[in-house]
Amino acid sequence: MTPSSRRPSAALLGLCVVLVTGCAAPGGLGTASPAPPVSMQPRPEPLWPAWTEAPGATVGRREPAPVALGSAPAPGTGGLLGVDPKQVAAADPRMRPYLGKAEDLRGPGRAGIRPPVYRDLTGDGQPDLIVAADMPTGRSALSVYTVSGGKIVSALFTIGRQLAAESIGSDLLVRTAADDGSEQAVRYHWDGDRMTVVNDERTFRKSGPKCAAESPAPSRSVQDSR
Repeated sequence: MTPSSRRPSAALLGLCVVLVTGCAAPGGLGTASPAPPVSMQPRPEPLWPAWTEAPGATVGRREPAPVALGSAPAPGTGGLLGVDPKQVAAADPRMRPYLGKAEDLRGPGRAGIRPPVYRDLTGDGQPDLIVAADMPTGRSALSVYTVSGGKIVSALFTIGRQLAAESIGSDLLVRTAADDGSEQAVRYHWDGDRMTVVNDERTFRKSGPKCAAESPAPSRSVQDSR
């Protein structure tokens, strides 16, 4: 046997180094390194689950400052939980035209007012009131009411077709369907003074035959800093 045949090959030496050092990449976690803590992110929670089979309407970047409803009932010790949602909506000039006969709804498919939903969207620890009214035309109006200075104020008003809404932590996501076949999802966040649009995304369905696994492709996304 020649001296050169007794020397280990470069490939064999490389294999030994891998076995000794392990497979941890530079800067990665070693065998004794603790895993970083995982922070749980809020997940979307449908406000009206039966109405979530939809999504787009035209909305602005920022909502107007909250306006007090002069004829709304005064909130008691229970805040908005102690007032009639219909009376609050009827006192809102923007919401009033969409109430119609104000029939209480138990599910989609008819005109009327959906069950009221309460979420703390303003971060003051008190539940805010969310009211939605469905019209015979297929369009819906949604309003958010909060308490400021001892009075009920309108914090958000938006309309759209096939309206669905979800809460994501303290944010509100409103999805509607546009007349051009697109779907729009607008995310609102309370910035301390008013509801602000932090994300506005519209998607268009592809034309032509649809496959079972086909999904809408996003065509525009606008992200605003809070």
